[in-house]
Amino acid sequence: MAVLTAKPPVRRSLPQGAARRAVGRNLTAYGFLCGALICFAFFSWYPMIREIILSFQSTNFVDPAKWVGFDNFRTVFADSAFRSAWLNTAAFSGLALVVGYAVPFVLAVVLNELRHAKAYLRFVVYLPVMLPPAVGVLLFKWFYDPGAGLFNQILHGFGIPPLSWLDSTSTALISLVIVSTWMNLGTGTLIYLAALQSIPGELYESAELDGAGLFRRVWHVTVPQTKLILLVMLLLQVVATMQVFIEPYLLTGGGPENATVTVAYLMYQYAFNFGDFGGGGALGLMLMVVLMVFSAIYLRVSRDNQT
Repeated sequence: MAVLTAKPPVRRSLPQGAARRAVGRNLTAYGFLCGALICFAFFSWYPMIREIILSFQSTNFVDPAKWVGFDNFRTVFADSAFRSAWLNTAAFSGLALVVGYAVPFVLAVVLNELRHAKAYLRFVVYLPVMLPPAVGVLLFKWFYDPGAGLFNQILHGFGIPPLSWLDSTSTALISLVIVSTWMNLGTGTLIYLAALQSIPGELYESAELDGAGLFRRVWHVTVPQTKLILLVMLLLQVVATMQVFIEPYLLTGGGPENATVTVAYLMYQYAFNFGDFGGGGALGLMLMVVLMVFSAIYLRVSRDNQT
C-alpha cells in the first residue's frame, strides 16, 4: 500500500528587481515613520518629561537646578489664586460645553438642511478659524470696549445700559467663553457637517414618511448616527478648554479680582512673571494628571456604552 507524503511548500523567491523595490518601499515608509516619531519625541514627549522633572526642581535656568521634592507643590497650594484658578477653569469648561459644544452642532444641522449658498456659508463660518488667535481676541477687545465698543452700541440702540464686559466679575468669564466659541466655531461646524453628510438619506426619507418633523429627525436619526463624532468632540472640547490661556492673557490679565485666572494663565505667571519655573511645572503637571484621569474615565465609559 502506497504511503502518501505531503510535499513541502515550494518557496518562490522574488525577482531581484521586485525585491529591491519592496525594500525601497519599506525603507521609505520607515523613514516617514521615524520622522513622525522624532517630531513627537522632540515637541511632545520631551516637554512633558521635562515638565515632570522641572516640577520637583528649583531653577532659574542660569544656576544649577536643585531638587526640592514637593516644595513646589506646597508653594502652589498655599497661593490664594490656586483655588480661583481651578474654579475658573472648571467654570470656563462648563460654559464652553453649554455654548461652544451645542452651537456648532446646531449650525451644522442648519447648513445641512439648506439647499442654496452652502459653500459660501461654510466659508463664512470657517473664516474666524483662519484669523490668528491674537487678532480675533484683540478684535473682541474692541467689541467689549465700555465706551465705543460694538456690543455696547448695540445695547444702546435697544435702550439697554452699557455693560462692563471685561471689568465686571459677573460678565468677564462669559465674555471669554464667547470669544473662544467664535474663534473655534468653524472647525467644529465643518466636522459635524461632514458627519451629517455621511448619514444615508434613506433614514431621513423613512423618518419623513413616518411623519417625523425636523426636531424628531435630528433626535432620532442625526444624533444616533453621529454619536461617535459627538463623543470625540466632547473629549477634545474639554481638553482644549481646560488649557485656556490666550483669552485671559490678552483680554483681562486674569482680572477683575482673579475672576478670569485660569490654571494655564497662573502657570504662565509663575514661570515668566515670578521666575518660579518649578511652581509653573507643578501646576502643569497637576493639569496634565487631571486631563489624563478625565480622558481615561471618558474612554472607559464610552467603550462600555459601545459594547
